[in-house]
Amino acid sequence: MSMGLTQSWRWYGPNDIVSLDNIEQTGATGIVHALHHIPTGEVWEISEIEKRKKAIEWNSEINSRRNLKWIVVESLNVHEHIRQGKEDRDEWIQKYLQSLENLSEAGIQIVCYNFMPLLDWTRTDLKFRLDNGALALRYDASALAAFDLFILEREGADSEYSESMKNKGKSFFEALSVAQRDELTHTVLQGLPGTGKVLTLHEFKKRLTEYADINREHLKANLRYFLQSVIPHAEEYGVRMCCHPDDPPFPLFGMPRIVSTSEDIEFLVNCVDSPSNGITFCSGSLAPNSDNHLPEIIEKLGGKIHFVHLRNIQREENGSFHESDHLDGSVDMHELMTKLVMESEKRKAEERSDWSIPYRPDHGHQLLDDLTKEIPFHGYSAIGRMKGLAELRGLELGIRKTLGI
Repeated sequence: MSMGLTQSWRWYGPNDIVSLDNIEQTGATGIVHALHHIPTGEVWEISEIEKRKKAIEWNSEINSRRNLKWIVVESLNVHEHIRQGKEDRDEWIQKYLQSLENLSEAGIQIVCYNFMPLLDWTRTDLKFRLDNGALALRYDASALAAFDLFILEREGADSEYSESMKNKGKSFFEALSVAQRDELTHTVLQGLPGTGKVLTLHEFKKRLTEYADINREHLKANLRYFLQSVIPHAEEYGVRMCCHPDDPPFPLFGMPRIVSTSEDIEFLVNCVDSPSNGITFCSGSLAPNSDNHLPEIIEKLGGKIHFVHLRNIQREENGSFHESDHLDGSVDMHELMTKLVMESEKRKAEERSDWSIPYRPDHGHQLLDDLTKEIPFHGYSAIGRMKGLAELRGLELGIRKTLGI
């Protein structure tokens, strides 16, 4: 059903258990995708982009065009040497620019990325059981403290936690069996961008040392350098860059996070004044910080939103949270969708070509038949996301009918 916003779906490629045929049945038309087989930082050659684009948009089995289009790259990952400001960062930036130019040549104009050090998402439970029997992703602050203090045994970690949280972490750790400690470690160390690899404790400790001398101001300066180097070229190519917020939106393992608040986002978009310098508005990443007023962010920075993730979370004590139903949680999804609809209409009135903002249901509960399956990409089961997309689609339609647009 065509409305105003573009309904999209993240597809992980040929190894995704949710096929393109499946996706067509959900009603989504925009595909959000990345060339995950190419190592972070290496050039996406035009031949590889075109090959995957054809696979997405053309059904070779029946020799017919699909009702799908690859419209967003998520993500064109930033090499760690760029984040860290290493001497060779300009070489990696040149490769990044070549990938952007190739994507533009293939007609793909929205590129999502993030600037999170080392891990681009962190959870402590990948199968948190809800009251209705469905499974969700969860972040438990006590579990994270238990891992950081007593499994990772990170130097300096003791000074970063309150006495209360240190006690909670110790109690959590002492209640775990050896197998449960291994499972927690495996869960926390899954968030490497663009890969299914899980780091070992030794590897993680080694990579943490690379950020030992990088504080918040250093990381912000490295982000500014990246944007000032990339955005002018992206604008020339007609590519809209959109930075994804930190997930979760607070520092972890002694590493700073710099895209966690409204003020952080303002800093980012002010680094380079360009229509190509924007954000991915992710409700589920921003919401764990109760100081983030999401509707106000859309009102203030809506013109810079190039891509949207709609996901709800339920805040718990001490910064913990779990992923709730799309329409039920700490986020007022009706208010957010209303703001997004109004932003879309505003752009249409201004005759902006990007008025139909792409959004996707971000994550989804594991439920029904998906409970019997092994989901390789956590949060990306089919049925839970289709439920979320249906709810969001209905919400948008209802808002438009109410507003008479």
